[in-house]
Amino acid sequence: MAAAAAVEGPDPVPRGLRELPSQRIIRLPPVAEEVPCVVAEAAAHRAQRTAPYDGDVFRRSQRFYDAIYSFKGYPAEAEMLRAIVRERRPDARTLLDVACGTGKHLELLRGDFDVAGVDLDPEMVALARERLGDEVPLQVEDMAEFDLGRTFDVVMCLFSSIAYTKTEDRLNSAVANLARHAARDGLVLVEPWFYPEDWVPGHVDANFVDRDGLKIARMSLSPPLSDPLTMTFHYLVATTEGVESFTEDHVVGMFTHQHYVSAFQNAGLAVDHDPEGPMSRGLYIGSSA
Repeated sequence: MAAAAAVEGPDPVPRGLRELPSQRIIRLPPVAEEVPCVVAEAAAHRAQRTAPYDGDVFRRSQRFYDAIYSFKGYPAEAEMLRAIVRERRPDARTLLDVACGTGKHLELLRGDFDVAGVDLDPEMVALARERLGDEVPLQVEDMAEFDLGRTFDVVMCLFSSIAYTKTEDRLNSAVANLARHAARDGLVLVEPWFYPEDWVPGHVDANFVDRDGLKIARMSLSPPLSDPLTMTFHYLVATTEGVESFTEDHVVGMFTHQHYVSAFQNAGLAVDHDPEGPMSRGLYIGSSA
């Protein structure tokens, strides 16, 4: 799903800007045996487009998204991304954010790059347009199927949004599509969701917003491990217009480390793995093999 993944991790406290020591980046070897490249399969997926977005994920919470995720250290994350790009592609000028959500990362990076964004949720794209203005290209698109007709020096998909692909086939198609939109010698950055071995069933989580004119309680209970997995979020929201309650079901794929590595390699990318990443979930860094 192209809206930034809306399930905060067990350690939501922003860690601030961290150095990226070379010893922390795990250089992954090329795949041992030849695997079929799935880049060409993206076109086949576009020929069988899924139904238009029907609000399966963010049914009613889009307008509260930034308030709910105000804990995220967006400035520190943006600086980390700049550091990665400066080290690996110092001449990078263009950047595409896939699953851009409300456009917070784009807002912070637009001074360094010519930016663009896509997201599956039309309301998220509308909110991003309010933030960024008409000069930033934004489109409603599926991450596994979009075709912008151009390439970018940096293509990124953050905040575990990649998990909304739900299946290994869709994961492969999405990463292949990101790679197809990366320029020659470009970078593909993907922040994963939790790995199956790290999942904790029965974990009770709550996130609260306490502002003048806006009170939110969002609660969830981690279900038993399954693949795909459905997280149900329960909202209680009070505004000056009244009090409402609703739920949202987020269905995500529980991909392993090897699933991600294989998706990058199948797309013809060499891949490194930063175990920490922007918010302790890791980061896969792909480049032309």
